[in-house]
Amino acid sequence: MTSNAAAQVAPTQSIPAIGTEYGGGTVTGIVSENGQQYLVITAGKAHELRGELGTYGQDVEGAHSYTDGRANTEALAAAGSELAQKVLALEIGGFSDWAIPARDQQELQYRHLKPTARQNYAGYRDGDNPSSVPPGYPYTEDLPAKTDVSAFQDNGAEAFAEEWYWSSTQSSADTASSLGFSDGLQLNSDKFLEARVRPVRSELIQ
Repeated sequence: MTSNAAAQVAPTQSIPAIGTEYGGGTVTGIVSENGQQYLVITAGKAHELRGELGTYGQDVEGAHSYTDGRANTEALAAAGSELAQKVLALEIGGFSDWAIPARDQQELQYRHLKPTARQNYAGYRDGDNPSSVPPGYPYTEDLPAKTDVSAFQDNGAEAFAEEWYWSSTQSSADTASSLGFSDGLQLNSDKFLEARVRPVRSELIQ
């Protein structure tokens, strides 16, 4: 996660718990990349954006990471994605290193901040997250359950909409990974479709 590692560091002795307000947003979980761990922080609902992810048929080099949303977002922005450019322009809580979450960062948003008690889609390997700490296993119909973080519960001030959200992980020249917050279904969606984005930032844990 080379784009973020040098900017901010979260000391191991004081890692804030999931659901804690920290670093310009809410702590969402931890991902591991290349032997290092990164705290994932989700921006507030007021900073959600909506739009097309990119150009259908354009394979963007550098936008295939499952863990480094910042690198993906920078690559997408350089390739002309207006949505990615808007996210890179955000400054929230004094931080300017926001990104469209990579696939495994985004999965933590649903796993830990799921807005409703609705059953999860559990048809294949939705929720499988080998990058998370601890590793995340595929969803069952009942797990994850509705979040106990009150602000993110349905009708809460920070709740995710029961709609589709983009990740920044490109699956092919035509598609990128997306997640439906109504039931946790993960799909590769055409990049010209409009969906929401809830930005994240990362801090290296030392």
